[in-house]
Amino acid sequence: MSEIPFKNPGWAGNTGEFDLTEEQVRGDDLVGKRPVDGGHPSGAASYPYMVADRNPDATLFEGPYRERFEKILSRYPDKQAALLPTLGLAQEIRGHVSPESMDRVAELLELSPAYVRGVATFYTMYNKQAVGRHLIQVCTNVSCNLCGADEVLEAFLRYNDVEPGETTEDGNFTVIEAECLAACGFPTCVQINSRYYENVTPTDVPGIIEALRSGKAGER
Repeated sequence: MSEIPFKNPGWAGNTGEFDLTEEQVRGDDLVGKRPVDGGHPSGAASYPYMVADRNPDATLFEGPYRERFEKILSRYPDKQAALLPTLGLAQEIRGHVSPESMDRVAELLELSPAYVRGVATFYTMYNKQAVGRHLIQVCTNVSCNLCGADEVLEAFLRYNDVEPGETTEDGNFTVIEAECLAACGFPTCVQINSRYYENVTPTDVPGIIEALRSGKAGER
C-alpha cells in the first residue's frame, strides 16, 4: 500500500506542497475580527455561535447585539423564519440556550414558548445547559469509529479528568460525544467550539488541550 502523501496537521485544508499558514488556509487573515453588530446584513445570520468568550449572565439582544438581531430579521420573510439564527445569537452571547433565553426569543419573534422549546431541543447544536469555555465534541460515527474515535474520546476524558458532559473544575473544557461532524474523509474528527480538528489520534490530545490553554490554537 502506498504511503499517504500528507497528514492534515489538525485544521481544515490540505496544504499540499504549498507553504501556507493556518490563517491563510482558513482565511482568518482576510476576514479579521467580525463586528459584534453583524456588519453587512447579508452576513449577520451566519456567524459562528459557539465561541470561547461569552457571559452566561449577559442581557440578551442589547446594544450591538440588538442591531444584529434587527439585521437578521431583515433577511427573512417573517419572524418565525429567523428562529434558528436568533437562537444561535443567544448562544453566542451566553454560551447556552436556557429556558429563560428561549422565552425571550419567543417574545421577540412573537412565537409561543412551547414552539421555541420544541425547536431548540430538537437540535443538539444548541446547548441547553452551561458548558466550558471550549466545548470538545468527538465524532464517534462510522468512519471515525473505525479509525479509533472511542480511543480519542477516552483520551480527552482522561486528560481532562471528566466524564462525558462534565466540565473541568477550571471551567475551560466540556467533552461530549458527537453523532456525526460530516468530516468522514478525515477521521477522527473533533469539533472544538466552531473549529474542526481532523485526523486526531489519542497522542494528539495533550497537544491540542495545551494549545487551547495557551491560546495558541485560536479562540473561534
